[in-house]
Amino acid sequence: MNVRLPLLGLIFLSVGLNAAAQLFLRAALRSGIPLDLRPAALVLDVWLRPGVIAGIACYGLSLLLTLFVLSKADASFVYPFLGLGFVIVAVGGYVLLGEPMNPRKIAGTLIIAAGIVVLAGG
Repeated sequence: MNVRLPLLGLIFLSVGLNAAAQLFLRAALRSGIPLDLRPAALVLDVWLRPGVIAGIACYGLSLLLTLFVLSKADASFVYPFLGLGFVIVAVGGYVLLGEPMNPRKIAGTLIIAAGIVVLAGG
């Protein structure tokens, strides 16, 4: 299958939006979830946080892009790129959210990245 550059751009955009969703949700929930609220208030407290709203929006856009891409390319080609989300979230968590990055996480992230290169090249 001949995959055009615009299709790869859409794949990367979808993966980026999915990773952004994870980072938005993590940022929104860093302060925790107040379990002392009544169920309705708890749901509103969590769902109305700007980061949660942004994360859900990013997930929705990512899903729409993924559906479009899957209508144009084989899933066996598209799916390995989703692994880039792990790399983006690990780096984004470290850079944007100050989350720890130790040698094990770095090694695991590099292994995932290498696997993506191997799978996408074949």
